[in-house]
Amino acid sequence: MRYSALQILKQGLSGNRGWGRAWRKPEPKPDYDVIVIGGGGHGLATAYYLAAEHGITNVAVLEKGYLGGGNVGRNTTIVRANYGLPGNSEFYSHSLKLWEGMEQALNYNVMHSQRGIINLFHSDGQRDAAARRGNAMRNQGDDAILLDRDACREMLPYLDYEQSRFPIHGGLYHPRGGTARHDAVAWGLARGADRLGVDLLENCEVTGIDIEGGAVTGVQTTRGAIRARKVAIVVAGRSSQVAAMAGMRLPIESHVLQAFVTEGLKPVIDHVVTYGMGHFYISQSDKGGLVFGGDLDFYPSYAARGNLPMVEHVMEAGMTLMPMIGRARLLRSWGGIMDMSPDGSPIIDTTHIDGLFLNCGWCYGGFKAVPGSGHCMAHLIATGRPHVAAAKFRLDRFETGVGLMDEEGTGAQHNLH
Repeated sequence: MRYSALQILKQGLSGNRGWGRAWRKPEPKPDYDVIVIGGGGHGLATAYYLAAEHGITNVAVLEKGYLGGGNVGRNTTIVRANYGLPGNSEFYSHSLKLWEGMEQALNYNVMHSQRGIINLFHSDGQRDAAARRGNAMRNQGDDAILLDRDACREMLPYLDYEQSRFPIHGGLYHPRGGTARHDAVAWGLARGADRLGVDLLENCEVTGIDIEGGAVTGVQTTRGAIRARKVAIVVAGRSSQVAAMAGMRLPIESHVLQAFVTEGLKPVIDHVVTYGMGHFYISQSDKGGLVFGGDLDFYPSYAARGNLPMVEHVMEAGMTLMPMIGRARLLRSWGGIMDMSPDGSPIIDTTHIDGLFLNCGWCYGGFKAVPGSGHCMAHLIATGRPHVAAAKFRLDRFETGVGLMDEEGTGAQHNLH
């Protein structure tokens, strides 16, 4: 069924009894051309683009829980392309272009809202850094506008501009940035992949990776053995655990990143706003909740929950930036497991095992990268060659030190990225 305004009207008049399932619930086949381990945004996007762009439809996505139950449903929904380093800049620009055509391609409303992102700066040094980043973005073909204090005050009148510790000097405005509905992204990609013939296997946990003669031959799962000529590991914070099944040790640490949402409020925040000195970022959802987050919890963990000291830290940053937030009641919080790489940039690459592919290390950039990651990963699997937009995301840069992309200039320390 193709979604349309006419279909909504028709189903509404008939009691909404005619809607079909968004995707099938197939049983595993004995073998596939490609197995994608991980049913999050990146895994679903990989499967979708394998079918849509390369005609490879004998594909299975294996998810140990339910589709969209991991990081794709546990984030602050920000979409942007405001990266400065060569390699990252091209990739996120590519991903943003795919975001802009995603709803039409999928025939699904992912609620992509290009409301604009403003990254605040608080010192002369930060202003210079913002100007350099903005110039890099414009050279890449993306949009960037440097705002002074008065321009920020006009666009963001609710901020505290008189704070003495971190005064707001201005901001870098990225108009094409914004948000999307995280679970709708997962559902839309799942529906799109299923319509093209991809099998989406939920409650199918991978327990082993079969390798013979230096080549992958399939996987062991809780629903039996499944053969495949190509296997892709796309499991975000669980990357190290799954790669270990193939005898690989990855340069990845897994950390918890908490996010928060308040009760629904009347519209007050039109943009996504980030606070340069407090590592605080906030937007307002379509339901009115203020969605915000901050730093990692700074210790490795596979638990999708955070600690109270970081809750306090994020609340302090929010109160410093906009004291009015203290009047809102917190509705809930959640934690996602972040796969942090040593240089803060991702990995999309082949491995030393023939037919085994790796997609991980997204740090804070996972959600905004969903379509770009899937598109580039599908290209790599289908052709054996890196996509031009992800050509620098090689795994061996951590072995040789050549081509490291330290976007934040914080060095090879996972938890600082």
